[in-house]
Amino acid sequence: MFTISQIQAAHSKVKSGADFPAYIQDLRKLGVIFYETFVMDGHTIYCGENNYKTISPAKYEALIIAQSSDQAQFKADLKAHQQGKTDYLTFCNDAAKSGIEKWSVSMDAMTCTYYDIAGNEILIEKIPN
Repeated sequence: MFTISQIQAAHSKVKSGADFPAYIQDLRKLGVIFYETFVMDGHTIYCGENNYKTISPAKYEALIIAQSSDQAQFKADLKAHQQGKTDYLTFCNDAAKSGIEKWSVSMDAMTCTYYDIAGNEILIEKIPN
């Protein structure tokens, strides 16, 4: 099964949101089938076959997640990130301000779903191959 070190090596190639599709392909090759990233501190739960799970440590100091979501602002910030205009930490700060608690990625469905602090789906995106 995959390790956090292998995942970190794949993530080290990511410079902006524009690199996200290639990162997802690298994770699939490692055997990751699903993961959830928590905006508060950047820790991620990675899942594989046969209930395999590993959790990454926090990536940054804890952020405060807004209690109400701003879907329009989040979509604008996400678009900027996907165009390579912001780095990961900036994107996470922007997501927190827009009330995004976490996102989950399904390798089977090739989707990334963003959730607010109440657990509501804010946006579901198809991940390009």
